[in-house]
Amino acid sequence: MAFQQPLVWRITTAFLVMTLIVSGVFSLSIVAIVHFIEEQMVSEQLDHKLNKIISSNGSDILSNLDDNLHFYTTNSPNQPIPKYFSNLGTGFTEVVRSNEAFYVYARDVNDQRYILVQEQNEFEAHEQALFTAVLIGFLVSILGASCLGWLTARRVISPLTRLAQQVRYRDQLHALAPPLAQEYADDEVGHLAAAFDDSLNKLKQLLEREKLFASDVSHELRTPLMIIASSCELLKETSLNKPQYNQITRIERTTDDMRDLVQTFLMLARSKHDKTTLGGSTTLLKAAKEQSEIWATQFKEKGISFEVIDEQNVNEDLAQYNLSFLKTVIANLLRNALHYTEQGQVQLILMTDGFRVEDSGIGIPSEQKEQIFHPFIRGSQTRGEGLGLGLSLVKRICEHQNWLISVNPSILGGSCFHVLLNSRS
Repeated sequence: MAFQQPLVWRITTAFLVMTLIVSGVFSLSIVAIVHFIEEQMVSEQLDHKLNKIISSNGSDILSNLDDNLHFYTTNSPNQPIPKYFSNLGTGFTEVVRSNEAFYVYARDVNDQRYILVQEQNEFEAHEQALFTAVLIGFLVSILGASCLGWLTARRVISPLTRLAQQVRYRDQLHALAPPLAQEYADDEVGHLAAAFDDSLNKLKQLLEREKLFASDVSHELRTPLMIIASSCELLKETSLNKPQYNQITRIERTTDDMRDLVQTFLMLARSKHDKTTLGGSTTLLKAAKEQSEIWATQFKEKGISFEVIDEQNVNEDLAQYNLSFLKTVIANLLRNALHYTEQGQVQLILMTDGFRVEDSGIGIPSEQKEQIFHPFIRGSQTRGEGLGLGLSLVKRICEHQNWLISVNPSILGGSCFHVLLNSRS
Protein backbone atom coordinates (compact mmCIF):
# COMPACT_ATOMS: atom_id res chain seq x y z
CA MET A 1 0.00 0.00 0.00
CA ALA A 2 1.11 3.61 -0.67
CA PHE A 3 1.37 4.65 3.00
CA GLN A 4 3.72 1.73 3.66
CA GLN A 5 6.26 2.98 1.13
CA PRO A 6 9.30 5.05 2.19
CA LEU A 7 8.72 8.78 2.56
CA VAL A 8 10.99 9.53 -0.43
CA TRP A 9 8.79 7.44 -2.71
CA ARG A 10 5.61 9.03 -1.37
CA ILE A 11 6.88 12.57 -2.03
CA THR A 12 8.14 11.58 -5.48
CA THR A 13 4.81 9.93 -6.24
CA ALA A 14 2.99 13.10 -5.18
CA PHE A 15 5.16 15.11 -7.61
CA LEU A 16 4.43 12.64 -10.40
CA VAL A 17 0.68 12.62 -9.79
CA MET A 18 0.54 16.42 -9.67
CA THR A 19 2.63 16.73 -12.85
CA LEU A 20 0.59 14.04 -14.55
CA ILE A 21 -2.64 15.90 -13.82
CA VAL A 22 -1.36 19.38 -14.69
CA SER A 23 0.57 18.32 -17.81
CA GLY A 24 -2.22 16.03 -18.92
CA VAL A 25 -4.85 18.75 -18.60
CA PHE A 26 -2.55 21.28 -20.31
CA SER A 27 -1.74 18.90 -23.20
CA LEU A 28 -5.37 17.95 -23.73
CA SER A 29 -6.31 21.61 -23.60
CA ILE A 30 -3.81 22.42 -26.35
CA VAL A 31 -5.23 19.65 -28.54
CA ALA A 32 -8.82 20.80 -27.89
CA ILE A 33 -7.97 24.47 -28.56
CA VAL A 34 -6.19 23.60 -31.80
CA HIS A 35 -9.20 21.60 -33.00
CA PHE A 36 -11.61 24.35 -31.94
CA ILE A 37 -9.65 27.14 -33.63
CA GLU A 38 -9.12 24.98 -36.68
CA GLU A 39 -12.83 24.30 -37.01
CA GLN A 40 -13.88 27.93 -36.39
CA MET A 41 -11.36 29.59 -38.68
CA VAL A 42 -11.61 27.10 -41.57
CA SER A 43 -15.40 26.98 -41.26
CA GLU A 44 -15.68 30.78 -41.50
CA GLN A 45 -13.21 30.91 -44.39
CA LEU A 46 -14.97 28.20 -46.41
CA ASP A 47 -18.38 29.65 -45.64
CA HIS A 48 -17.25 33.06 -46.90
CA LYS A 49 -15.79 31.66 -50.14
CA LEU A 50 -18.81 29.43 -50.77
CA ASN A 51 -21.12 32.46 -50.39
CA LYS A 52 -19.15 34.34 -53.02
CA ILE A 53 -19.25 31.38 -55.41
CA ILE A 54 -23.01 30.85 -55.02
CA SER A 55 -23.81 34.56 -55.34
CA SER A 56 -21.57 35.16 -58.40
CA ASN A 57 -22.85 32.29 -60.56
CA GLY A 58 -19.76 32.84 -62.69
CA SER A 59 -16.80 30.81 -63.65
CA ASP A 60 -14.33 33.63 -63.06
CA ILE A 61 -14.34 32.96 -59.35
CA LEU A 62 -14.02 29.22 -59.85
CA SER A 63 -11.05 29.73 -62.12
CA ASN A 64 -9.37 31.82 -59.44
CA LEU A 65 -9.73 29.20 -56.71
CA ASP A 66 -6.55 27.96 -55.07
CA ASP A 67 -5.19 24.60 -56.16
CA ASN A 68 -6.15 23.06 -52.83
CA LEU A 69 -9.82 24.19 -53.18
CA HIS A 70 -12.46 22.23 -55.07
CA PHE A 71 -16.09 23.19 -55.74
CA TYR A 72 -18.89 20.68 -56.33
CA THR A 73 -22.62 21.11 -56.91
CA THR A 74 -25.58 18.96 -57.82
CA ASN A 75 -26.78 21.28 -60.66
CA SER A 76 -23.56 21.21 -62.65
CA PRO A 77 -22.34 18.22 -64.66
CA ASN A 78 -18.84 19.74 -64.68
CA GLN A 79 -18.50 19.71 -60.87
CA PRO A 80 -20.46 16.62 -59.71
CA ILE A 81 -20.30 15.78 -56.02
CA PRO A 82 -18.02 12.75 -55.36
CA LYS A 83 -19.66 9.79 -53.69
CA TYR A 84 -17.58 10.07 -50.51
CA PHE A 85 -18.88 13.64 -50.01
CA SER A 86 -22.51 13.02 -51.01
CA ASN A 87 -23.73 11.80 -47.61
CA LEU A 88 -22.25 14.59 -45.51
CA GLY A 89 -24.45 16.92 -43.50
CA THR A 90 -24.59 20.64 -43.98
CA GLY A 91 -21.96 22.85 -42.44
CA PHE A 92 -18.33 22.09 -41.69
CA THR A 93 -16.97 18.53 -41.74
CA GLU A 94 -13.46 17.12 -41.59
CA VAL A 95 -12.98 14.05 -43.80
CA VAL A 96 -10.03 11.67 -43.68
CA ARG A 97 -9.69 8.86 -46.23
CA SER A 98 -6.58 6.79 -46.84
CA ASN A 99 -3.64 9.23 -46.84
CA GLU A 100 -5.79 12.24 -47.66
CA ALA A 101 -7.53 14.74 -45.41
CA PHE A 102 -10.14 17.36 -46.40
CA TYR A 103 -12.10 20.24 -44.92
CA VAL A 104 -15.62 20.10 -46.37
CA TYR A 105 -18.24 22.79 -46.11
CA ALA A 106 -21.72 21.97 -47.49
CA ARG A 107 -24.80 24.14 -47.98
CA ASP A 108 -28.24 23.45 -49.40
CA VAL A 109 -29.89 26.28 -51.39
CA ASN A 110 -33.19 25.77 -53.24
CA ASP A 111 -32.87 21.99 -53.18
CA GLN A 112 -29.39 22.28 -54.57
CA ARG A 113 -26.28 21.21 -52.68
CA TYR A 114 -23.09 23.16 -52.89
CA ILE A 115 -19.85 21.78 -51.49
CA LEU A 116 -16.48 23.48 -51.13
CA VAL A 117 -13.57 21.16 -50.34
CA GLN A 118 -10.12 22.21 -49.14
CA GLU A 119 -7.20 19.81 -49.02
CA GLN A 120 -5.51 19.86 -45.63
CA ASN A 121 -2.58 17.47 -46.02
CA GLU A 122 -0.03 20.19 -45.35
CA PHE A 123 -1.95 21.57 -42.37
CA GLU A 124 -2.45 18.02 -41.05
CA ALA A 125 1.32 17.48 -41.16
CA HIS A 126 1.88 20.67 -39.15
CA GLU A 127 -0.86 19.66 -36.76
CA GLN A 128 0.68 16.22 -36.30
CA ALA A 129 4.07 17.84 -35.60
CA LEU A 130 2.41 20.05 -33.00
CA PHE A 131 0.76 17.08 -31.30
CA THR A 132 4.07 15.18 -31.32
CA ALA A 133 5.76 18.15 -29.67
CA VAL A 134 3.00 18.25 -27.05
CA LEU A 135 3.44 14.53 -26.36
CA ILE A 136 7.22 14.89 -26.04
CA GLY A 137 6.73 17.84 -23.72
CA PHE A 138 4.33 15.77 -21.61
CA LEU A 139 6.82 12.90 -21.29
CA VAL A 140 9.70 15.28 -20.55
CA SER A 141 7.63 16.94 -17.81
CA ILE A 142 6.95 13.53 -16.25
CA LEU A 143 10.66 12.68 -16.32
CA GLY A 144 11.56 16.10 -14.94
CA ALA A 145 8.98 15.74 -12.18
CA SER A 146 10.47 12.36 -11.24
CA CYS A 147 13.98 13.80 -10.92
CA LEU A 148 12.81 16.98 -9.19
CA GLY A 149 10.54 15.02 -6.85
CA TRP A 150 13.35 12.63 -5.93
CA LEU A 151 15.86 15.43 -5.28
CA THR A 152 13.31 17.48 -3.34
CA ALA A 153 12.24 14.48 -1.27
CA ARG A 154 15.83 13.62 -0.40
CA ARG A 155 16.49 17.20 0.63
CA VAL A 156 13.27 17.47 2.63
CA ILE A 157 13.74 14.24 4.59
CA SER A 158 17.53 14.53 5.04
CA PRO A 159 17.05 16.02 8.55
CA LEU A 160 14.71 13.16 9.42
CA THR A 161 17.22 10.64 8.10
CA ARG A 162 20.01 12.24 10.13
CA LEU A 163 17.83 12.26 13.24
CA ALA A 164 16.97 8.60 12.72
CA GLN A 165 20.67 7.70 12.37
CA GLN A 166 21.51 9.60 15.55
CA VAL A 167 18.73 7.91 17.48
CA ARG A 168 19.64 4.47 16.16
CA TYR A 169 23.42 4.48 16.55
CA ARG A 170 24.22 6.91 19.38
CA ASP A 171 24.18 5.87 23.00
CA GLN A 172 21.48 8.34 23.95
CA LEU A 173 21.21 6.92 27.47
CA HIS A 174 24.79 7.98 28.20
CA ALA A 175 24.89 10.82 30.71
CA LEU A 176 27.14 12.95 28.49
CA ALA A 177 25.10 12.53 25.29
CA PRO A 178 24.20 16.05 24.05
CA PRO A 179 20.57 16.98 23.29
CA LEU A 180 19.49 16.48 19.71
CA ALA A 181 17.14 19.45 19.38
CA GLN A 182 19.95 22.02 19.40
CA GLU A 183 21.27 20.59 16.10
CA TYR A 184 18.04 21.31 14.20
CA ALA A 185 16.04 24.36 13.15
CA ASP A 186 12.85 25.42 14.89
CA ASP A 187 10.62 23.43 12.56
CA GLU A 188 8.74 20.14 12.62
CA VAL A 189 11.96 18.09 12.68
CA GLY A 190 13.33 20.25 15.49
CA HIS A 191 10.10 19.73 17.44
CA LEU A 192 10.41 15.97 16.90
CA ALA A 193 14.01 16.03 18.18
CA ALA A 194 12.89 18.09 21.21
CA ALA A 195 10.09 15.59 21.93
CA PHE A 196 12.60 12.75 21.71
CA ASP A 197 14.97 14.58 24.09
CA ASP A 198 12.12 15.11 26.54
CA SER A 199 11.03 11.46 26.43
CA LEU A 200 14.64 10.33 26.73
CA ASN A 201 15.24 12.51 29.79
CA LYS A 202 12.18 11.00 31.45
CA LEU A 203 13.45 7.52 30.59
CA LYS A 204 16.90 8.33 32.00
CA GLN A 205 15.33 9.53 35.24
CA LEU A 206 13.15 6.43 35.46
CA LEU A 207 16.11 4.09 34.88
CA GLU A 208 18.21 6.01 37.38
CA ARG A 209 15.48 5.74 40.01
CA GLU A 210 15.15 2.02 39.31
CA LYS A 211 18.89 1.46 39.64
CA LEU A 212 19.06 3.47 42.86
CA PHE A 213 16.07 1.61 44.27
CA ALA A 214 17.53 -1.78 43.41
CA SER A 215 20.94 -0.84 44.80
CA ASP A 216 19.54 0.69 47.99
CA VAL A 217 17.16 -2.18 48.67
CA SER A 218 19.85 -4.76 47.94
CA HIS A 219 22.35 -3.13 50.29
CA GLU A 220 19.86 -2.45 53.05
CA LEU A 221 18.50 -6.02 53.06
CA ARG A 222 21.91 -7.59 53.57
CA THR A 223 22.13 -6.63 57.24
CA PRO A 224 18.80 -8.15 58.39
CA LEU A 225 19.48 -11.24 56.29
CA MET A 226 22.86 -11.69 57.97
CA ILE A 227 21.18 -11.34 61.36
CA ILE A 228 18.56 -13.96 60.47
CA ALA A 229 21.24 -16.35 59.15
CA SER A 230 23.45 -15.98 62.26
CA SER A 231 20.42 -16.42 64.53
CA CYS A 232 19.54 -19.64 62.76
CA GLU A 233 23.08 -20.92 63.31
CA LEU A 234 22.89 -20.12 67.03
CA LEU A 235 19.47 -21.74 67.37
CA LYS A 236 20.74 -24.90 65.72
CA GLU A 237 23.33 -25.28 68.48
CA THR A 238 20.63 -25.35 71.15
CA SER A 239 18.61 -28.39 72.12
CA LEU A 240 15.80 -28.63 69.57
CA ASN A 241 13.40 -31.39 68.73
CA LYS A 242 13.15 -32.58 65.15
CA PRO A 243 10.18 -30.39 64.04
CA GLN A 244 11.86 -27.30 65.51
CA TYR A 245 15.16 -28.16 63.85
CA ASN A 246 13.39 -28.64 60.49
CA GLN A 247 11.71 -25.23 60.83
CA ILE A 248 15.04 -23.54 61.61
CA THR A 249 16.58 -25.29 58.63
CA ARG A 250 13.75 -24.08 56.42
CA ILE A 251 14.23 -20.48 57.65
CA GLU A 252 17.95 -20.78 57.00
CA ARG A 253 17.39 -22.12 53.49
CA THR A 254 14.89 -19.34 52.72
CA THR A 255 17.35 -16.75 54.02
CA ASP A 256 19.99 -18.09 51.65
CA ASP A 257 17.49 -17.86 48.79
CA MET A 258 16.71 -14.27 49.72
CA ARG A 259 20.40 -13.42 49.83
CA ASP A 260 20.85 -14.90 46.37
CA LEU A 261 17.86 -12.91 45.08
CA VAL A 262 19.22 -9.70 46.57
CA GLN A 263 22.52 -10.37 44.83
CA THR A 264 20.70 -11.10 41.58
CA PHE A 265 18.61 -7.92 41.71
CA LEU A 266 21.71 -5.87 42.45
CA MET A 267 23.50 -7.24 39.39
CA LEU A 268 20.44 -6.86 37.17
CA ALA A 269 20.37 -3.18 38.12
CA ARG A 270 23.84 -2.82 36.63
CA SER A 271 24.71 -2.65 32.95
CA LYS A 272 25.14 -5.98 31.20
CA HIS A 273 28.47 -4.71 29.92
CA ASP A 274 29.78 -4.29 33.47
CA LYS A 275 32.68 -6.72 33.76
CA THR A 276 32.36 -7.04 37.54
CA THR A 277 32.76 -10.47 39.12
CA LEU A 278 30.02 -9.70 41.65
CA GLY A 279 28.30 -12.96 42.51
CA GLY A 280 31.24 -15.20 41.70
CA SER A 281 31.46 -17.83 39.00
CA THR A 282 30.81 -21.54 38.74
CA THR A 283 30.46 -24.37 36.25
CA LEU A 284 27.10 -25.73 35.16
CA LEU A 285 27.74 -29.11 36.79
CA LYS A 286 28.65 -27.59 40.16
CA ALA A 287 25.62 -25.28 40.20
CA ALA A 288 23.31 -28.14 39.21
CA LYS A 289 24.61 -30.37 42.00
CA GLU A 290 24.20 -27.63 44.62
CA GLN A 291 20.62 -26.94 43.55
CA SER A 292 19.74 -30.63 43.36
CA GLU A 293 20.84 -31.10 46.98
CA ILE A 294 18.64 -28.17 48.03
CA TRP A 295 15.54 -29.25 46.10
CA ALA A 296 15.76 -33.04 46.31
CA THR A 297 14.24 -33.06 49.80
CA GLN A 298 11.22 -31.00 48.74
CA PHE A 299 10.56 -33.22 45.73
CA LYS A 300 10.83 -36.28 47.99
CA GLU A 301 8.41 -34.82 50.53
CA LYS A 302 5.86 -34.32 47.71
CA GLY A 303 6.38 -37.86 46.41
CA ILE A 304 7.95 -36.81 43.11
CA SER A 305 10.96 -38.56 41.62
CA PHE A 306 13.82 -36.12 40.94
CA GLU A 307 17.12 -36.79 39.21
CA VAL A 308 20.00 -34.93 37.57
CA ILE A 309 21.04 -36.40 34.23
CA ASP A 310 24.43 -35.62 32.70
CA GLU A 311 23.35 -36.12 29.10
CA GLN A 312 26.55 -35.02 27.31
CA ASN A 313 29.33 -35.61 29.85
CA VAL A 314 29.16 -32.06 31.23
CA ASN A 315 31.68 -32.89 33.98
CA GLU A 316 34.43 -32.27 31.43
CA ASP A 317 33.12 -28.80 30.59
CA LEU A 318 34.95 -26.15 32.65
CA ALA A 319 33.06 -23.17 31.24
CA GLN A 320 32.39 -20.53 33.92
CA TYR A 321 29.04 -18.79 34.42
CA ASN A 322 27.86 -16.17 36.89
CA LEU A 323 27.06 -18.04 40.09
CA SER A 324 24.17 -15.90 41.31
CA PHE A 325 22.45 -15.77 37.93
CA LEU A 326 22.83 -19.49 37.20
CA LYS A 327 21.65 -20.51 40.68
CA THR A 328 18.61 -18.23 40.41
CA VAL A 329 17.60 -19.57 37.00
CA ILE A 330 17.95 -23.24 38.00
CA ALA A 331 16.21 -22.65 41.35
CA ASN A 332 13.22 -20.85 39.81
CA LEU A 333 12.74 -23.50 37.13
CA LEU A 334 12.89 -26.30 39.72
CA ARG A 335 10.48 -24.40 41.98
CA ASN A 336 8.11 -23.98 39.03
CA ALA A 337 8.32 -27.73 38.28
CA LEU A 338 7.65 -28.51 41.96
CA HIS A 339 4.54 -26.33 42.06
CA TYR A 340 3.00 -27.65 38.84
CA THR A 341 3.80 -31.36 39.19
CA GLU A 342 1.55 -33.42 41.45
CA GLN A 343 3.00 -36.84 40.64
CA GLY A 344 5.53 -38.49 38.37
CA GLN A 345 9.02 -37.10 37.95
CA VAL A 346 11.17 -34.03 37.36
CA GLN A 347 14.50 -34.13 35.54
CA LEU A 348 17.35 -31.64 35.44
CA ILE A 349 19.19 -32.58 32.24
CA LEU A 350 22.67 -31.12 31.67
CA MET A 351 24.13 -30.50 28.22
CA THR A 352 27.36 -28.96 27.01
CA ASP A 353 25.57 -25.82 25.80
CA GLY A 354 22.94 -25.50 28.54
CA PHE A 355 20.35 -27.51 30.45
CA ARG A 356 16.69 -28.59 30.45
CA VAL A 357 14.15 -28.91 33.24
CA GLU A 358 11.45 -31.43 32.32
CA ASP A 359 8.45 -32.48 34.38
CA SER A 360 5.35 -34.64 34.15
CA GLY A 361 3.06 -31.90 35.39
CA ILE A 362 0.05 -30.16 33.88
CA GLY A 363 1.99 -28.58 30.99
CA ILE A 364 1.54 -25.18 29.39
CA PRO A 365 -0.98 -24.44 26.60
CA SER A 366 0.69 -23.33 23.37
CA GLU A 367 -1.11 -19.97 23.43
CA GLN A 368 0.44 -19.19 26.85
CA LYS A 369 4.05 -20.08 25.99
CA GLU A 370 5.09 -16.42 25.65
CA GLN A 371 2.75 -14.98 28.28
CA ILE A 372 4.15 -17.02 31.18
CA PHE A 373 7.41 -15.05 30.97
CA HIS A 374 5.53 -11.80 31.66
CA PRO A 375 5.32 -10.46 35.23
CA PHE A 376 2.35 -11.60 37.35
CA ILE A 377 1.28 -14.24 34.80
CA ARG A 378 0.82 -17.69 36.37
CA GLY A 379 -1.12 -19.63 33.77
CA SER A 380 -4.65 -20.99 33.90
CA GLN A 381 -3.97 -23.51 36.73
CA THR A 382 -1.99 -21.77 39.45
CA ARG A 383 0.03 -23.63 42.05
CA GLY A 384 2.00 -22.58 45.12
CA GLU A 385 2.07 -19.14 46.73
CA GLY A 386 4.05 -17.18 44.13
CA LEU A 387 3.03 -13.98 42.37
CA GLY A 388 4.05 -15.01 38.89
CA LEU A 389 7.44 -13.27 39.02
CA GLY A 390 9.75 -16.30 38.97
CA LEU A 391 9.70 -16.97 35.22
CA SER A 392 9.75 -13.24 34.53
CA LEU A 393 12.96 -12.99 36.57
CA VAL A 394 14.41 -15.97 34.70
CA LYS A 395 13.62 -14.25 31.40
CA ARG A 396 15.30 -11.03 32.53
CA ILE A 397 18.42 -12.89 33.65
CA CYS A 398 18.65 -14.75 30.34
CA GLU A 399 18.33 -11.53 28.39
CA HIS A 400 20.92 -9.85 30.61
CA GLN A 401 23.40 -12.71 30.06
CA ASN A 402 22.51 -13.33 26.39
CA TRP A 403 21.17 -16.74 27.27
CA LEU A 404 18.19 -18.18 25.43
CA ILE A 405 15.21 -19.75 27.20
CA SER A 406 12.30 -21.58 25.56
CA VAL A 407 9.46 -23.82 26.67
CA ASN A 408 7.98 -26.80 24.85
CA PRO A 409 6.00 -29.92 25.72
CA SER A 410 8.06 -32.57 27.52
CA ILE A 411 8.27 -36.25 26.67
CA LEU A 412 7.36 -36.81 30.32
CA GLY A 413 3.95 -35.26 29.66
CA GLY A 414 4.44 -31.82 31.19
CA SER A 415 6.70 -28.92 30.27
CA CYS A 416 10.31 -28.68 29.15
CA PHE A 417 12.23 -25.46 29.84
CA HIS A 418 15.40 -25.31 27.75
CA VAL A 419 18.10 -22.77 28.67
CA LEU A 420 20.87 -22.29 26.09
CA LEU A 421 23.97 -20.77 27.70
CA ASN A 422 25.33 -19.40 24.42
CA SER A 423 27.13 -16.45 25.99
CA ARG A 424 29.37 -16.94 28.97
CA SER A 425 29.58 -14.32 31.65
